[in-house]
Amino acid sequence: MPSPEFVDAVLATVARIPPGRVMTYGDVGIAIGSEAPRAVGRVMALYGHGTHWWRVVPASGQPPQGHEVLALPHYLEEGTPLRGEPRPGEYRIALSSARLPYTHEIYAEVAL
Repeated sequence: MPSPEFVDAVLATVARIPPGRVMTYGDVGIAIGSEAPRAVGRVMALYGHGTHWWRVVPASGQPPQGHEVLALPHYLEEGTPLRGEPRPGEYRIALSSARLPYTHEIYAEVAL
């Protein structure tokens, strides 16, 4: 089970992701100084429902597993760049343009 400090760090980072942008589980880990993307995923699965969970995606560009239908309206409303038809099961996030760059302030405290 992730520590309370780890959970707080993950959720605080996710809360700062701007609308229309995404971070991968690994990106969130990097932003908090961790190399544990699976632990980030675990935090999101257990505690992420109260935050902008759709803004954290796998490195494949797929929407969060099992939440493709719920995530799509958020992506469309926020103007998140997508690939494919914007229908559940037929789209991916266009990571090349939607992914938050490592120059963003979220990463400011981490030496990249």
